[in-house]
Amino acid sequence: MSHDTAPDLAKPFAPAALHDRAAADLRYIRRTMEQAGSFTAVPGLGGVLMGASALAAAALAARQPAFDRWLAVWLAEAAVAVVIAAWTLARKARKVGLPLLSGPGRKFMLSFFPPVAAGAALTFALYRAGAVEAIPAMWLLLYGAGIVTAGTFSVRVVPVMGLCFMLAGGAALLSPPDWGNAYLALGFGGFHVLFGALIARRHGG
Repeated sequence: MSHDTAPDLAKPFAPAALHDRAAADLRYIRRTMEQAGSFTAVPGLGGVLMGASALAAAALAARQPAFDRWLAVWLAEAAVAVVIAAWTLARKARKVGLPLLSGPGRKFMLSFFPPVAAGAALTFALYRAGAVEAIPAMWLLLYGAGIVTAGTFSVRVVPVMGLCFMLAGGAALLSPPDWGNAYLALGFGGFHVLFGALIARRHGG
């Protein structure tokens, strides 16, 4: 008389399936935490260095006899600031173990660059239209707007710094045009040094 074979309840693939599901759950939790977290890799040291270079640029620009040369000095300073920011940002991101192109890092970058790109385009437009007196205020306002929007994904002091830039830009709009270089020194020089030192002290460099 034949008997049915009893089913094997201990399937060899069950532990592997459980392990795969647990690994998938961990990946989901890690991705969710990355996306919900704050971007803490904003470099305080980079802010201090950018501020120091901006103060030097302001002093040099103030000696230029023509606006074209003044603008060339500040555009060169912008290029120097980009190099400093990129180097110190990548350095701190490696130090704290945060990815730049995913989670809060990606949100920070995507929020910061549109106002800055608009500022670059408006610089050309204002120069071509002959409204060069508005350039310093526009730079401060749009850079500050980029810092405020990006700062919503970072530590609290970052959007505060952005608001200070915007206030300086608003004041520059209401001030005599000859004060534009001084406002740039205050914003890109003084604010970067001040807030960079605060970030370095409170948030690890």
